[in-house]
Amino acid sequence: MATDSSIPARMTVVAITEPGGPLMLKPQKRIVPSPEAGEILIRVRAAGVNRPDVLQRKGAYPPPPGASDLPGLEVAGEVAAVGRQTERWKVGDSVCALVPGGGYAEYCRVHGSNALPVPGGFTMSEAAALPETFFTVWHNVFQRGGLKAGETLLVHGGSSGIGTTAIQLAKAFGATVIVTAGRDEKCAACIELGADRAINYRSEDFVAAVKEFTRGDGANVILDMVGGDYIARNLRCIALEGRLVIIAFLHGSRVEVDWMPIMLKRLTVTGSTMRASPVERKVAIAAALRERVWPLYASGRVMPVIHRVFPLADAAAAHALMESSQHVGKIMLDVG
Repeated sequence: MATDSSIPARMTVVAITEPGGPLMLKPQKRIVPSPEAGEILIRVRAAGVNRPDVLQRKGAYPPPPGASDLPGLEVAGEVAAVGRQTERWKVGDSVCALVPGGGYAEYCRVHGSNALPVPGGFTMSEAAALPETFFTVWHNVFQRGGLKAGETLLVHGGSSGIGTTAIQLAKAFGATVIVTAGRDEKCAACIELGADRAINYRSEDFVAAVKEFTRGDGANVILDMVGGDYIARNLRCIALEGRLVIIAFLHGSRVEVDWMPIMLKRLTVTGSTMRASPVERKVAIAAALRERVWPLYASGRVMPVIHRVFPLADAAAAHALMESSQHVGKIMLDVG
């Protein structure tokens, strides 16, 4: 195993002391993990804050078997150690990675195939803002949803990290984008990013607005992280042969829905959870991102949208901001 000799025995982490509010996040000292076969150890410089972290803190989203109990699903930093049978990376390489947990820490281990090089000119915070949202959007919108140039994508939560990513990627690949958001300022931010239509769901009926904008055709692909009553409403504004992709249930997963539109419109309803996906699936997504999306960063056509960066020790404040929904884009942690 190749190792950076400066790795300490213990590291600072932010752990969930017990299920509850943001103040349940506390700094702790833990032993630095060692990479196993196929893994790398990353000296974390920045980490992303995501909705699944909030759910885990509340006790509603446990880590998958074998994953760290620490929150944090995406990181960026330098390779500090390389495990056996890991040939792609060497100590000192700058990488960002999708991890199943453990990102709120000074060191994090991950399977080497789930890491990608930091794009040229990116800060560590910008690089750490890529994995969770770009893996999720690419897999769900393009691989599962099959979005094509000339089609229309409807994204609920357009000002979120997922939403701002979906806007940029869909536009980069030739689609029309409609988004929903809860404030006029957020709608304006989505338009500035490239969305063709932004709907304030507090003052407009998104079903009627989508039908009007598409001249009655509806959206070809809908990316929904809301669930609840949105499920039936999505079925009313989706196009023939449309694809409804569900990635979260902020309004709940148990609703009564008339599924007849699936037959009448020949729809596909699908979804996924990225964290619990097998390594092999993430390998395929990472390879597609490196081939299709990484070149977009160099051209400046796609960039992560970062709302605010907090020190690692202020993870509780970062979670409070996330739950307030007052942000546009990503919330990040500076690990140092």
